[in-house]
Amino acid sequence: MVSTSFLSPSSAWPTLIQGGMGIGVSDWKLARAVSRCGQLGVVSGTALASVLVRRLQAGDLTGDIRRALAACPLRAEAETVLHRYWCPEGRPDATPYAAAPMPRHDAGRFWTGLTALAAFVEVFLAKEGHDGVVGLNLLEKIQLPSLPTLFGAMLAGVDYVLMGAGIPRAIPGVLDRFARGEPAMLELYVEDDNPDRNAPPVELRLDPSDWVPGLPPLHRPRFLAIVSSHVLATSLARKASGRVDGFVVEGWTAGGHNAPPRGAPTNATTSEAPVYGPRDEVDLAALRAIDRPFWLAGSFASADRLASARAAGAQGVQLGTAFAFCTESGVTAELKTQVIALSRSGQLRVETAARVSPTGLPFKVLNVPGTLADPEQIVQRPRRCDLGYLRVAYRRPDGSLGYRCPAEPVDDYIAKGGDPADTVGRLCLCNGLLGTIGLGQRQPEDFTEPALITAGVDATELARFIPPGEANYTAADVIRQLGLPA
Repeated sequence: MVSTSFLSPSSAWPTLIQGGMGIGVSDWKLARAVSRCGQLGVVSGTALASVLVRRLQAGDLTGDIRRALAACPLRAEAETVLHRYWCPEGRPDATPYAAAPMPRHDAGRFWTGLTALAAFVEVFLAKEGHDGVVGLNLLEKIQLPSLPTLFGAMLAGVDYVLMGAGIPRAIPGVLDRFARGEPAMLELYVEDDNPDRNAPPVELRLDPSDWVPGLPPLHRPRFLAIVSSHVLATSLARKASGRVDGFVVEGWTAGGHNAPPRGAPTNATTSEAPVYGPRDEVDLAALRAIDRPFWLAGSFASADRLASARAAGAQGVQLGTAFAFCTESGVTAELKTQVIALSRSGQLRVETAARVSPTGLPFKVLNVPGTLADPEQIVQRPRRCDLGYLRVAYRRPDGSLGYRCPAEPVDDYIAKGGDPADTVGRLCLCNGLLGTIGLGQRQPEDFTEPALITAGVDATELARFIPPGEANYTAADVIRQLGLPA
């Protein structure tokens, strides 16, 4: 293991944070590689239950998942999951994956335990074999799995939790309560809820003692909020339910979801790319005044850009795109080869798509043939919602809760009270992102779900990370490009 001399001796804040990308792009292998180099490796916490069950059905040929499950204190749940999903010889290619239950507020003990197990596995494997730090990245927009995912990650000793795509005011308090072994609650957002109905809030709740009786106090991870402006950072520093330890300030050139532009017009209701301008620039002086460490994200993958960020008062930078296509990431080898070749030839385009994501947020998409960036793939793929991570709760006329997603079949969405205009241009991110890591579902129409690749504008510069004479690059190559030891 290398020296960690680039960490602050007083607080050991990392200089470099590896972004928590997609579904399984930032997997345990990538996070562990970065952590071994003395920086903050981060695993994506999105859709981990589906990732776990599909990896088990692929055979877990290296035995890594089963080794992690054997270390988890949720013994009964681990045995049940192994019995239900593990295929020792691997599932035949033409056979659909057995599904994990879809997230719901009332999904029950099996789904909750599966979700906690999945987070434990990812963090345990990322931390295995070294003494570096590991983080977990979550999206505020995906509320239903948050409590069991945080609990499972804390059982595995996660060091940092990062959350964006929303305003995560409640999460620091959840971490505090879980660390003390106390129950934690989150209020579920219910779309179009009618205040005149006087329906009680829907509360998500998890009590650690229901899962591990006599559990000793857990390590409370540091919490970093991912924000796009000093205004949101200031609000979270003052009003969050517990301490926000720092901020990742993400610019619009970063991959994945982006904040909408603050200038008008935003083009948010059209298929045109959002227009960003001066109002979207971060006020660094205001950030420094908050007196919390912060990292800048979005096009900072060079030694010069790291130096400029630190000169502006940042602790360091967060990089996602550079790591997304290194050998250790979860993206399939075939897609990495395609993306790197397109980048080298100058043919790679990165679009900020206004309408793709069911969340309503702008979303970066790469123009890779054969993926959901290809109009032919979109036309050929029947609309369906069989994973459900981006579904939103809504109140039915009888007062009960239902779930809907603008990427589901249009007639289904309308029948649930949704506005048909919301469905225009939406794609299934859940299935597409699982396709990116080689875990796409085999559907009844005899096709495998195509990939959907997201990355920041820096994807056009990937060739500079490749050492002379090589066809690809490693996480350590990226870190060395920043002038950091690897």
